[in-house]
Amino acid sequence: MKEDVTAFVLAGGKSTRMGREKARLELGGRTLLERALKLASSAAAETIIVGGRADFEAYGRVVEDVYPGQGPLGGIHAALEATSTEFNLILAVDTPFLEPRFLKYLVDQARESGAVVTLPRTADGFHPLAAVYRRAFCETAERALREGRNKIDALFAEVETRILEAADLEKLAFAPAIFENLNTPEDVERARERGRGEP
Repeated sequence: MKEDVTAFVLAGGKSTRMGREKARLELGGRTLLERALKLASSAAAETIIVGGRADFEAYGRVVEDVYPGQGPLGGIHAALEATSTEFNLILAVDTPFLEPRFLKYLVDQARESGAVVTLPRTADGFHPLAAVYRRAFCETAERALREGRNKIDALFAEVETRILEAADLEKLAFAPAIFENLNTPEDVERARERGRGEP
């Protein structure tokens, strides 16, 4: 059942370390945006891009930040302002190793828990752009953005949060590597090498 879930792919961002826009980088014959949209559609009835309308409208429905230049929290807020569903899967465009099986597990946990936010935490910390947010988080995000607080992790203490810990993920054979994101040209090259090694 995907009808109560909307997926949002955060495709904006400055990409300063990459030196170019990430969304159109190619990996395995498809752009990161195309890969992310396909992945997101495995878990949601509708998938929407958060970014510049002129940049991405050729790929599907786009919503733009209400608070531009405020980083990923601005993107999460824009998504929750636009949604018509209770559950909202938020994904970054630059995490190409996430698996449909993980997204299903994530959404199932969000439904069962009743938490406002459901997200994984590994040794690297929280992964707020591989998470499910209920609409209620919009108010928390808006308040923080108005106050100039852009750090997402700090807001999890303000709402009921279901954390999927590394040990739980390991038991289900979800490797920490699925959360890797591509920030530099070197990251992309490693990802391409990894892709060549897959069957």
